[in-house]
Amino acid sequence: LTVALGQIGNFLAYTAVPTVLVTPLGALGVPFGSILASYLLKEKLNILGKLGCLLSCAGSVVLIIHSPKSESVTTQAELEEKLTNPVFVGYLCIVLLMLLLLIFWIAPAHGPTNIMVYISICSLLGSFTVPSTKGIGLAAQDIFHNNPSSQRALYLCLVLLAVLGCSIIIQFRYINKALECFDSSVFGAIYYVVFTTLVLLASAILFREWSNVGVVDFLGMACGFITVSIGIVLIQVFKEFNFNIGDLNKPNMKTD
Repeated sequence: LTVALGQIGNFLAYTAVPTVLVTPLGALGVPFGSILASYLLKEKLNILGKLGCLLSCAGSVVLIIHSPKSESVTTQAELEEKLTNPVFVGYLCIVLLMLLLLIFWIAPAHGPTNIMVYISICSLLGSFTVPSTKGIGLAAQDIFHNNPSSQRALYLCLVLLAVLGCSIIIQFRYINKALECFDSSVFGAIYYVVFTTLVLLASAILFREWSNVGVVDFLGMACGFITVSIGIVLIQVFKEFNFNIGDLNKPNMKTD
């Protein structure tokens, strides 16, 4: 139930605010989940995990402050124009070619031994997942209107739903494969960074949300994203590391 509510919240967020803000802030589920687990499930949260939670929250605040203040695409007509843009079409062709190479050639040979193969597949599929989710929200606004564009909006929504469904199914398959071969903490940390980077790239090409972002805001968002990423790595990768503040007070015993 909570996962379903979370996905509904993500869908509503993508239709209301820029993608460059929603996707990085999705990482807040990691620190909040870790804090709740430490109190409710009595799981151990070491000093590095607490520092990671603090960094994730601080980076998220920086992202919110410097994020774009308005949407670049707000109507179905603008969405259709962006989807047929030659630059975005060229980007999709490159992504599809890379996915075909990874899925049918590289993954069978190197997937179980190289974590970046499965992460690359899932992250590249994010180039379809997040823009499709945002596009569905925009197209759905015109479906129930009695105007000539409502039929086109319905067809566009169905196509985006099909793309979204296929990309999610394939992502689940390769996420499960990755979790069978690699540590879930390491996979989760690397996956967040690569997935978010590629989603932001796809959204920037499609929706051009960075066009109204100044140099200061761009640098602020980059610093915020890096801070959040470091926090996620500290929480996920070093959660089994036995180190507490009390260890700093222990005397350093040296023997000759």
